[in-house]
Amino acid sequence: MDIRWAKDAVREEDASVVGFNVGVNIGEAAGQTIFHCHIHLIPRRRGDVENPRGGMRHLIPGKGNY
Repeated sequence: MDIRWAKDAVREEDASVVGFNVGVNIGEAAGQTIFHCHIHLIPRRRGDVENPRGGMRHLIPGKGNY
C-alpha cells in the first residue's frame, strides 16, 4: 500500500474530503517515539478549522499559534 492508494480510498469513501495533510516525525526531538517509518495522512474538509493556513500545525485548537 502506498500513500496514493490510501488517499484515493479515503476520497472514494467520503466525498467531503477535499485535501490532505501528510506528516512524518523523524527523530526524538520531532516527537518520534517508535523508530520506524510512520506516515500520517490526515483528511481535510472545507471549514474543518477556521483558518487552514499553516497546515497541520493548527489542527488541534489552541495548539498551533506559536
